[in-house]
Amino acid sequence: MSMMVAPPGLSKVVVADTKVGDVNGDEGFYQYRQYSAIELATSRSFEEVWHLLVYGRLPDPGELAAFCAATRALRTIPPELTSLLRTVALAGGERQLLAGLRTILSATALTRHSLPMWDSSPEQRVADALAVAAVTPTILAALHRIRSGEDPVSPRDDLSTAENWLYCLSGNEPEPGAARAIEQYMIATIDHGFNASTFTGRVIASTGADVVSAVCGAIGAFSGPLHGGAPDRALDALDEIAEVGDATTWAKEQLAQRSRIMGFGHAVYRTTDPRSDMLRDIAIDLGGPLVDFAVQVEKDVVAVLAEAYPDRSLYANVEFYAGVVMDRCGVPRTMFTPTFAVSRVVGWCANILEQAEDRKIIRPSARYVGPPVV
Repeated sequence: MSMMVAPPGLSKVVVADTKVGDVNGDEGFYQYRQYSAIELATSRSFEEVWHLLVYGRLPDPGELAAFCAATRALRTIPPELTSLLRTVALAGGERQLLAGLRTILSATALTRHSLPMWDSSPEQRVADALAVAAVTPTILAALHRIRSGEDPVSPRDDLSTAENWLYCLSGNEPEPGAARAIEQYMIATIDHGFNASTFTGRVIASTGADVVSAVCGAIGAFSGPLHGGAPDRALDALDEIAEVGDATTWAKEQLAQRSRIMGFGHAVYRTTDPRSDMLRDIAIDLGGPLVDFAVQVEKDVVAVLAEAYPDRSLYANVEFYAGVVMDRCGVPRTMFTPTFAVSRVVGWCANILEQAEDRKIIRPSARYVGPPVV
């Protein structure tokens, strides 16, 4: 049987049909279901978009109220995991909270007696997916606070997802402007095509495994610095540039050393990243010296990249301004990637639920290039 060899990284290879969303890198556009993702981020709440991805439609007021009530009731970490939560929080490093999230989520699956999706009804799969997405921010905030020497803050059912996230991090009710900025960031990062973490989650879902296993696999892929681990590194780069005092010199030195410039370039977009464009506007509205500095650095680095790679279109990506916005909203740098995970878990779950409807396992082949059999 003849085999078709896919390009490295499966670039441009279509592996499935989906109704969850799409990314058009040539036009600089992406969508959730039939809606522009950026338009949703500027005009809708996180909960409305969450409902859209799970059920395929935007909710009416009654449906939204019911959805908010149902998901807010799922935010609390099971009390029998209190001891494990503290152990896990103190075991890892300050930038290893995603590893802790995987551990606690696995334990919550045990407390919920989660079944493999192969054996569960569509309704039960949705219930499991909502539970995972709802409790994820509570777990991450608790791990952060314990590592910081503080007690976890119990979630409040009178706050939105974004408000509650900031509240559980700091213990203080957030300013409306900061909460809305974080909410817009979260909406804009819920889903983004078949990226590495989403594809990983779908592969696991194709085996018939439980929802939490698929989400934990997605988290593992997401934690890499070439994927979800980039926002804090982009802000680290801004710190380095501030020390050097010249973004142009810094960028040229990075290229000379063949170092990756975090926060610039994207695997799909051949135009500006629409998420970055939106976040730049949000950052400018928030204002401050860091924002002014970031805007100038973006211009300088893009100019260096254009000179070095005239045949490629390299611009600031979502991670560059994500870190700036989160910093301005009081999110600790170690919690930039976890904030990304709080939103992306909704997209993972939507893709996992869709994949579970297909009863065929994803099982590609590999081409053996080792020594011949002796």
